[in-house]
Amino acid sequence: MSEPPAAEAAEPAALAIHTQDLAKRFGKTVALAGLTMSVRRAEVFGFLGPNGAGKTTAVKLLVGLTQPTAGEAWVLGAPMGDLKTRQRLGYLPELFRYQGWLTAHEVLALHCRLSRLPRARWGEEIELALQTVGLADRARDRVSGFSKGMQQRLGLGVALLGRPELVLLDEPTSALDPVGRHDVRDIIRRLKERGTSVFLNSHLLTEVEQICDRVAVVDHGRVIAKGTMQEILGKQGAVRIRVGGITGESAALQPFGAFEVEGEWLTFRGLGEDRVPELVSELVHRGGRVYAVEPRQETLEDRFLELLKESDK
Repeated sequence: MSEPPAAEAAEPAALAIHTQDLAKRFGKTVALAGLTMSVRRAEVFGFLGPNGAGKTTAVKLLVGLTQPTAGEAWVLGAPMGDLKTRQRLGYLPELFRYQGWLTAHEVLALHCRLSRLPRARWGEEIELALQTVGLADRARDRVSGFSKGMQQRLGLGVALLGRPELVLLDEPTSALDPVGRHDVRDIIRRLKERGTSVFLNSHLLTEVEQICDRVAVVDHGRVIAKGTMQEILGKQGAVRIRVGGITGESAALQPFGAFEVEGEWLTFRGLGEDRVPELVSELVHRGGRVYAVEPRQETLEDRFLELLKESDK
């Protein structure tokens, strides 16, 4: 495997992940097509996409659970799949199951052994993991009696053993209630504060919007957008106007951009705030009765759906 591209190699310590044209096929099925992206140290990176977009395949490639069909990747400065580097990773898969007859403490001890952590550190690591994920009072309870949410917390605890430099989380809040999701967001923020990079694969867009520094949106195995939240969402938002008495006026409103109609509500996207008074004036001039004007910032969910529509064209 060659060295990272010159633009990235200039500051290798600043990168937790770098991929270049990473691809994976399963027979004739393209799971991932030419993934190129970088994740910096100590940042929370969101990896978004609909089901079947290639998100889980990308995570499995990065942690070395499968081999790429083409392309390259570096994780913590080493070639993807490097055994020593894998000891510095934390990983929570989307689907996992622990032996029901084991207690939470025993599950964590087993993974301390599998991770080859020094035996002298086991007690401290297990206690810290249990406290971090809110299971300290259930340490001696068997996993068979755990709810899905508690098992999700335990899986996150396993991913945090050894204080990894990079944590890859595949749908970490899928089985959690709102309180649990809030707790996981706090955990992710604390990981970032201590210098840990977090690669977050999630379909819960409100979660991603709250905690991620940058995101990549993937569809049909390829990246269709990436950047900071501001770059993804754009600086301009949307405005909703409830107006009556307007019929057949679409042509007159074209200078204000594309808009959607829902009954008496008109929604204009990408319209600057300075043009809203002009739009209202135009509607009134044409006999419209304006009942409400609701400026709003476009959400990640709005933009996500727009990107998918654009990708399918």
